[in-house]
This record gives sequence, C-alpha cells and structure tokens, in this order.
Amino acid sequence: MSTPIKNRYDFVILFDVENGNPNGNPDAGNMPRIDPETGYGLVTDVCLKRKIRNYVEDLKEDASGYRIYVKEGVPLNRSDAEALSAVGVSGDLKAAKKSDPGIDQKLRDFMCSNFYDIRTFGAVMTTFVKGALNCGQVRGPVQLSFARSIDPIVPQEVTITRVAITTEADAEKKGTEMGRKHIVPYALYRAEGYVSANLARKTTGFSEDDLQLLWQAILNMFENDHSAARGKMAVRELIVFKHDSELGNAPAHKLFETVQVQRAEGVEVPRRYEDYVVSVSDELPEGVHCERLS
Repeated sequence: MSTPIKNRYDFVILFDVENGNPNGNPDAGNMPRIDPETGYGLVTDVCLKRKIRNYVEDLKEDASGYRIYVKEGVPLNRSDAEALSAVGVSGDLKAAKKSDPGIDQKLRDFMCSNFYDIRTFGAVMTTFVKGALNCGQVRGPVQLSFARSIDPIVPQEVTITRVAITTEADAEKKGTEMGRKHIVPYALYRAEGYVSANLARKTTGFSEDDLQLLWQAILNMFENDHSAARGKMAVRELIVFKHDSELGNAPAHKLFETVQVQRAEGVEVPRRYEDYVVSVSDELPEGVHCERLS
C-alpha cells in the first residue's frame, strides 16, 4: 500500500431522494427516519458506510488490500481467525500475548492492510477483544455524521395492491391483496465527515489511494444500490476541505458553516435539486483549500 495521507480533510455530502425511503426505521414500521421534534429527515452514518462498503466491494471484487470486513453473510470471526493463522497464533490469546508482546501490532497491521473498511472506518473485532488484545478496537481515520434533510420532510404512506395471493385459502376469497410502502416525495440531505491524517499515520495506514477511492465511492454510493423501496437517490455534490497540515488549520465546524444550502427564490415546496442553491464562501481560513466534486 502507498504511504499514509499527510493532510487532514473535512467534507460535506449532499444527496437527495425522490419518491423513496432513504433509510427506514425498524422501530417505526420502517417509516423514513425523522427527528420527532423538528420534522427533519435523518439517515444514519451506518447506512452511508454500508453504501460505501458495497461500492468498494463491487469495484474491487475482493482484490488484495481491498476486501471488506463488515460484509453480509460472512461471520466476522472467520476473518479474525484468518488473521490469527497468518501471524501464527492458535489457542489461548492471552498466553500468546505473554509469549509475544508484539502480537497486537501484528494482528492490527494484518487487518488494516487486508481490509479497506477497517483501514478507513476502523472496526471492533470481537475475537481479539475477548482475548484481551489491545488491537480489538481500531479507530478509523474516516468518520461520518448522521445526514439530515435541509427542510422538514412529510413521509407518505402509499397503499398498493398486488394480484399475487399468498395462500390457497385466500385465493378462493379474493383476487388481490393490499400493501403499503412509505416514501418521501422529495428531500435533500446533508451529511458531514472527517478524515484524520494523524490516525491514518498512527493506526491504520489509510493512504492517498484509499482517499481517492473514498471520494469515488461517496460520489457513486447509490449508483449500484437502486431499489423500488429507495426510489431515486443520487449524490449531488461532495465538498472537500483540504488542510495544509496533519492536524488541520481550522475547526471543522467553521468550515462546514461556509457551506450554505438555501431554497431558490420563489420555491415553496422543493421537488428537485435545482430548487436549492448551494454556495461555499470564498473566505476560507489560511491553509485550507476547497474542492467541489460532482
């Protein structure tokens, strides 16, 4: 892998949904997530990370150094056992640590070098945690916030019918069955994220190549994830702030405040991305540069 990144980054993601459910809430009948106090829509960081992981997996297809650790249908312990085998550890992990004090570093390096999502987001590796190894919890350099809609959303419950009947008994009584799906007619969401060069250097080795792949994955994270339930979703813009130093030249919140998203003049009910105006202030702190990707 190439050398770790040397600059801190902060970024803003703008994505929208049309006639779909961007992130269902299982505690509320899978309705779109919503802040009950304000009515703003929410999408969890875990949901966004899943899309990024899926894109990298589709693109790299388990290529060396770009495997995915948190993966559907693959127990985490299986990958943990692979790491233990690679460094020659079997049996009692506590005993192995006593005989080899450097076992934590070896295991962490193996997992970070082989799994892109650990190198990026970090991970909790239960096998190592239970074995009292310090490498069980890896803090990744890339972190994402919950996404929140620019305006309050009004979820709709749409009643649908289907002609396929579930049972023979029901087929004798009726010709159709009723169903429901939840949608947001339109909403523009904003998520914010952080890339720590300090953690990349000290912990996971997250590199410039990894960074470029991250930007690519964010911009395309909905392109291979279309479904009827999610409607039409797309990343509209990725706004990246690059610092000239490892620890940064300005607080992240001040940079985020320079990104303003407002309704276009005369628009009362937004129904498309063009109903909003996105602006970034030209007056950035010294040592910080902005790039807008779409």
